[in-house]
Amino acid sequence: MLIVGAKGFAKEVLEIFHEDDNLENLAFYDDVSKGLSIKLFNTFPVFTNIKQAESFFNTIDKRFTLGLGNPTLRKKLHNKFLSIGGVFTSTISKDARVGNYEVQIGEGVNILSGAIISNGVSVGKGCIIYFNAVITHDCIIKDFVEISPAAQILGRVYIGDYSQIGSNATILPDVKIGSNVIIGAGAVVTKDVPDNCVVAGVPGVIIKRLPKLIIAD
Repeated sequence: MLIVGAKGFAKEVLEIFHEDDNLENLAFYDDVSKGLSIKLFNTFPVFTNIKQAESFFNTIDKRFTLGLGNPTLRKKLHNKFLSIGGVFTSTISKDARVGNYEVQIGEGVNILSGAIISNGVSVGKGCIIYFNAVITHDCIIKDFVEISPAAQILGRVYIGDYSQIGSNATILPDVKIGSNVIIGAGAVVTKDVPDNCVVAGVPGVIIKRLPKLIIAD
């Protein structure tokens, strides 16, 4: 598989493959960072141009996942690698706990060690569910949402596209979070949040408005 990215979060995704002893034909892609080695950890090839990635898809493995944060950047790179024939693929740690009843996990989701997803939950494509995050029953998480370590998403919560939930934040039951929302670390969200804003504090309040996102399909 190709992991798009070769720095911070890509190293977290790598551990999922290591846990499963599934390191064969694993490669990374980074055409932005300076000074990268041609092999990550002296082991895994790092591609630096799109032709290398396209060749990998055509001759070795069409699957790719995203090894970087930032919801809008993840969407952009998702589009780029689909356009050259890649197949967007989820990576789920064997040490995550995912419910067995009516759980839907979209394409290209990264679920890290210690995460818990209960029954009746829907997770859209391209999401990150980070270490020890908890999503309880009947929540709906839309596309390219990032849920940071130890965040608590309680029953029947809805989170819109491209939103980010900070570390140790808590979203109380039945709350609706809009699209392009940032919930600060440690915040406790007790009521609905509209699109395009930043929320912080206990209880959470809107502290900033964000420009409306315009993202190409």
